Amino acid sequence: MTEIGAIADPQQPEIDPGRRKFLTVATGATAAVGVVLAAIPFVESWTPSERARALGAPVEVDLSKLAVGQMITPTWRLKPIYIVRRDTAQVDELPKNDSRLKDPKSENSIQPPYAKNEMRSRRADLLVLIGICTHLGCLPKQFFDVGDPALGADWPGGFRCPCHGSRFDLAGRVMDGSPAPTNLSIPPYSFRGQDTLIIGIDETTKGTA
Repeated sequence: MTEIGAIADPQQPEIDPGRRKFLTVATGATAAVGVVLAAIPFVESWTPSERARALGAPVEVDLSKLAVGQMITPTWRLKPIYIVRRDTAQVDELPKNDSRLKDPKSENSIQPPYAKNEMRSRRADLLVLIGICTHLGCLPKQFFDVGDPALGADWPGGFRCPCHGSRFDLAGRVMDGSPAPTNLSIPPYSFRGQDTLIIGIDETTKGTA
């Protein structure tokens, strides 16, 4: 005769030790994943983003292939930088523009101290500008040829803004009659040797730009 205490309860499911172990492991893993996901925003807040690094990082430009009369346009801090290789004749013409300019001595314009001169540059042959019109932020176009038919026989060579017609000479100085109030701005920059331009670092930034 079978004892009453030994009769199995048909309503009580049989316990599978293997299944119980699996559920325990799965539950623990899910909890661990939740902790990691919750921590991600905090970890990201500790690490500077790529965009943040790009905003402050200096930019090196190889000038070795930049020919006379050419312009290249790298980007620094999300701004277009105009780099122009000027020839001797273009530099010699700059003083002749003074009577036609709003700010010929760059007294009311933005540039580092070493660029507050007639050339607005550290080197006569190389012009470095922030390529944003000081009127409403459009990008001036290059018209380097003297007497360009589109701009008239007295055009000295330089830049013209396509939005509202502001004109700038080959030192980025704004001409009378232009809606732009000041000359094109100049970023901090320095050189490493003759052929490497570093935008964003000079003796005033001490490597922090």
